[in-house]
Amino acid sequence: MTKELKFYRCLDCGYVLEVLDFGTRQVITKGESFAKSTTIADAKLICCNKEMELLVPNTVDASAEKHLPVVEFLEGGKISVKVGSVTHPMIESHYIKWITIASGDKVQRVILDPGQAPEAIFDIGGEIDVNVYAYCNLHGLWKTSAKK
Repeated sequence: MTKELKFYRCLDCGYVLEVLDFGTRQVITKGESFAKSTTIADAKLICCNKEMELLVPNTVDASAEKHLPVVEFLEGGKISVKVGSVTHPMIESHYIKWITIASGDKVQRVILDPGQAPEAIFDIGGEIDVNVYAYCNLHGLWKTSAKK
């Protein structure tokens, strides 16, 4: 089974983190006796002295710019990923910063710069399921799941 990835973004500086290990959830107990409460929570990620935002990937294109990764299975255990059914802009003010895939127990990423094509080829071996994420500097996180 292909793993789901979680990304967080700082709303102030734009820093983006990928969670590698979810760790153990915390049990938080407050109060005493009949006013006692217990909560189970994940750790908070803090940047710029504020809690980071969990990025929920968009899975449906609804604007003129196309952001959803398009996956094509190739021979030899490879896939081609292109961002957008119509090529996404790759200019300094609006571009795809990275494409990340999760297949089986592996995660691969290609970092992109303005002027480059918003596409990449990844080697997934014998895997048949893949989750593909693309991050636009203006419109956030996008995800496509594909199966051979």
